[in-house]
Parts: sequence; structure tokens; C-alpha cells
Amino acid sequence: MDTVPVRPLAEAPSYLGVGRSLTGRAWRERIATLGVTPEALREITHRLGLMNVADSDFVGPLARFVAGRGITADTLEAFIFPTLKALFPDPSCFMDMDKAVAAMLNAYERKAKICIFADYDVDGATSAAQLVRWFRHMGHELSVYVPDRMTEGYGPSNAAFDSLKRQGADLVITVDCGAMAHKPLDHAADIGLDVVVIDHHLMREEPPHALAVVNPNRPGCTSKQGNLAAAGVVFVVMAALNREAEKRGLFAERSKPDLVQWLDLSALGAICDVTALTGFNRALAAQGLKVMSQRRNAGIRALMEVAGDGAGGAVSLMGTFHSGFVIGPRINAGGRVGRSDLGVRLLSTDDPDEAASLAQELDELNRLRREVEAGVLEEAVQTAEAQGLWPSDDPVIVVAKEGWHPGVIGIVAGRLRERWRKPVVVIGIDPVSGMGKGSGRSQAGVNLGEAVGAAFEAGILLSGGGHAMAAGLSVEAEALGELRRFLNDYVRAHVAEADRVEAVEVDALISVRAASRDFFDRLDLLAPYGQGNPEPLLAFADVRVAYAAVMKGGHVRFELNDDSGAKLKGIMWRAEGTPIGDALLRPAGKVHVLGRLKADDYMGRCGVQLEIEDMALATGREL
Repeated sequence: MDTVPVRPLAEAPSYLGVGRSLTGRAWRERIATLGVTPEALREITHRLGLMNVADSDFVGPLARFVAGRGITADTLEAFIFPTLKALFPDPSCFMDMDKAVAAMLNAYERKAKICIFADYDVDGATSAAQLVRWFRHMGHELSVYVPDRMTEGYGPSNAAFDSLKRQGADLVITVDCGAMAHKPLDHAADIGLDVVVIDHHLMREEPPHALAVVNPNRPGCTSKQGNLAAAGVVFVVMAALNREAEKRGLFAERSKPDLVQWLDLSALGAICDVTALTGFNRALAAQGLKVMSQRRNAGIRALMEVAGDGAGGAVSLMGTFHSGFVIGPRINAGGRVGRSDLGVRLLSTDDPDEAASLAQELDELNRLRREVEAGVLEEAVQTAEAQGLWPSDDPVIVVAKEGWHPGVIGIVAGRLRERWRKPVVVIGIDPVSGMGKGSGRSQAGVNLGEAVGAAFEAGILLSGGGHAMAAGLSVEAEALGELRRFLNDYVRAHVAEADRVEAVEVDALISVRAASRDFFDRLDLLAPYGQGNPEPLLAFADVRVAYAAVMKGGHVRFELNDDSGAKLKGIMWRAEGTPIGDALLRPAGKVHVLGRLKADDYMGRCGVQLEIEDMALATGREL
């Protein structure tokens, strides 16, 4: 997809004069940050008019929303109407795709024992479930191996391959892992175990030892599909399997698998792995959510039922919220605090009774996960404050304590990053071994994965790496002080002060009166939302807080009004005790508010409410 260049932060003017909000962020207009010219905006507006997708009153705002996502007039139609037919890549443009498919079908034709080695998160589970279902349609049951997060860690290991070899596996297909497992894959080759790798994570120039390594982020791959989750890569693999199986005459006695029926799994993996929903990946998500709404997958249907959204009656359209906040956390709970294979078992079964039982178990584990997470979060805040880590001038906060569950430290790091607006690394230390497992979350302008990788290269960590916004590590307890100093020194040396100013990008300024259900429903043209296509962030200028109250969980409900008398109700999650929460509960004059509109259908209201993202004083004063 063609995009316009991003302007440096310092060149984009502040929006509504907000250089530092109540959360310490600068506000920028999204299209100004992208450098969208008036001519480009007019061309998009003209094309939208020709497409007849919105009335004249909404075309202008829609053009700004679209342009703010890097869409040009030439790529507009594919964005508004994302179809698989128009955007599906040639599977063979993925490096090693034809080798991988040949290896899998050769094993199938000789009735070899095939095992899938999957990661324990949603992307791993959805990737594995798709392959299980494809081969089941072909009359061949695959076994699945998912490593335990606590005892085995991420990805393949020598011990796991030894176990699979003893169980008689002839071919192992790794999904959502394996691209960097050089030593374990060398070991697999030594013991005569064939391996095909299907992954999407960044990898080295030299691939690991395997029959094939299919990864759009592999150096040299020409697919241009690096934003796919592993589940999306697997969907393309299944298309290649269909094509090759047809050439081999394997559909003479059975029908060709209809891949569309499994698009819900591809979409679930893409959304929960927070991949960029652009191009072909956007089409996968958009079409997959339509399939998901039909709830034909027994596991997805059962999870929605235990979550309180029954499948009976008319089926409502499911969106990224259902995937990311209802289904995804429950599937992940198995890998975090339960049995790591529960997710793939749930998504692979067609037995409604088994699905109901597994869904109930995952729902209970998710409740446990939330309790564990809440406890670790509270302790992390107390520890950081007691040790003088917060508040402080350090650009990175590293907080550690014995006994913190490794399955929730990543979530806690993300919560603290949201609260403190700087990179956070949370480390749980095993009280017996003294070994610490850590997970970090970063913010724009700070490449935490690079910093953690540098700490590993410096010999401070036992293992460590990641990407710009997230990282994982292992460290001995006695090296914590050195790690903290190294990360902070590294960030200070490699990140310019201007780049550390986090900016929030605003899509449009609208009035309180304009924030109607009709306006909200029209925004569906932009869905599905996710990485690369953020939900529209709207600004409301010079409004007053007419009412606010604390709810259970520390959330704050409120109502805004403006000089016209129009009112808009909303909520700020986990706001109690934060600067925004204080400003809502103790208002002192007019404010500017940023937020996202959400449907409010409670008790048949068919209205909207605002979820606040940020707030600033309307006087122009910085806090």
C-alpha cells in the first residue's frame, strides 16, 4: 500500500495548542503529521464522492479519516472495499512456500505422522487450528505440541524435539515460532526429524536448518506481506496446499477444502497479535470477522456464550473488540496461567460439548489471570514507589520482585506503561533459582527491543530481544542493578530528547452535538480497526464536565456539555487517582478532550458514549 511520508515530530504543529496534556503528551493532527497536502485531500474527497459511499455531509470528515491512515486516492477503493480476490498474493512469492507445501503433501501421501509445534498465544492457536482442520478434511489427523510457558519457555527446544521423535513424529510444522530456533533445529536434523517452519517474526539473514522456512519477514522474501500474523501466513499456506493437492489429483475422491470457512481463525490471529490491518491483512480481518459473526466455529461460539453473549437468535456483526477483548484474553489465559494447549484444542474441535467444557475452563482461567494480574500490578506500583523508581527522571523503569507470575508480567508492563507514559520492564524472580524472567513494553520513539538486545550482547542478560514496542528477557537477580543502569544509559544515548515527547494523533475536531449514533455508524466504513488502522480519535474543544463519579474498578463515568447545551456521556477506564481522573472528579473550568466514540446499546438505548484517551486544560496552560 502506498503511504505518504511521516513528518518529524518537531515539524508538526500542536493541535488546539496542546503541547503537553494532563498525561504529558503533545497533540498533533494526524494528517499534518503525515504531511497530507490539500491537493491530496481534495483528490480523496473527489474519489469518495464518485464511489458514492457517503452523503455530502460526511464525505469531508471521511476523507480526513482516510488520509490520516496513509491512504492515497489510488489505494482508496482497496481500503474501503477490501476483498481477498483483489488482494490475495501469489503463494509462491513467499520464499520456500513451494518447498513447504511439497514436504507437507509428501508426508500426507505416505501417511506419515505429522505434528504441529505451536506457540501458546492466540496467533499460535489459530495457526495450528487452521492446519489441523485442513488435514482433518483430508482424512489425516495431526497431533499438536504446545510448550508450557512456565517450564519450557517460548519456541522449539532440543527436549521437545526429542520427545516428538520418541512419539514417532516424522514431520514437525512449527507455527508462530521457529524462525530463530537455530540450535534446536540443528538438533532436529541430527536426530532425523524433518521440520517445516511457518512464522512471521523477524529473523536473521541465515535461516535455521529446516526443509523450508516460510516467513514474509525472512530476508530475501519478495511477498511484501510482512504485516501478516502467523495465522495469515498459514491461510496463504492452505491456499498453496489446495493448489498443489489439486495438481496431484488428491481431490478426486473428496472435495477441495473451502478455506473461507476458516477465515475467522485468520482474523482472530491477526487482530490479537496486533498486526497492521492494511492491504491483504485488512481483507483477511474484514472478511474473517464476517465469518466469525456466523459463529460456525464451535469453540468461538462457546467462548462467546460463557462471556455472556449467547449465539441464539439473530447474529450481530462481531468486530475487533470481540476478538481482542472477549475471545483473545480467554484463549491466552490457557498459556498464561493454565494448560498451554487449551486454546488450539478449543478452536480445533467440532464437538459442542467439548467446546463448552474447554470454554468454561478458559473462562475460569481468565478470571484467575485477572486476579493474578491485579495483584502483581498493585505490588509493582508499591515496589516502584518504595524504591524511588517512580516518580523519577529515568527514561526506563525496571521493577522486579520475587514470585511474580511470568504469565502476567507482560500485561502488567503494558498497564504501567499506560500509567507512567514511559517504557517499563517488569521482572518476576524465581525465589529458588534466583533467575528473573522479564517482559517490557515501550512507547513511540524508544526501541526497547534494541536496548534489551544490546544488554544481552553486553553480557548482562542470559537471553533477551524483541521489537520496538515489546521485549522479553532472562536475567540473574544480582544483575538487576546493572541492567537498570544499562537500559537507562542506552536510551539516554540513543534517543533524542524531542523524540521522547510522546505525541497523540488526532483525527478530527467535532462538536458535542455532532457525536451522534448516526455519525458513529457511518464510521463503520473504516473498520476493522487495529494496528495500522487506528480507531478514529476525536477532539472536543472547550467543553465542561457536568457530572463525574467513580465506579467499581476505579473507572470514572462522566458527562460533558458545551455552550450549546448538548451533552455527551462517557467513561475513562482505570482513571481514579490519575491526572485525568482528578480533573474529571474535580473540574475547574473548560477542557479539551480526546476520545473514541463507542456504541451504547444498553437497555435498547442505541446511543453513543465517549471513551477518553486524553485531556488538557482549555486555557493553553501546560501542567
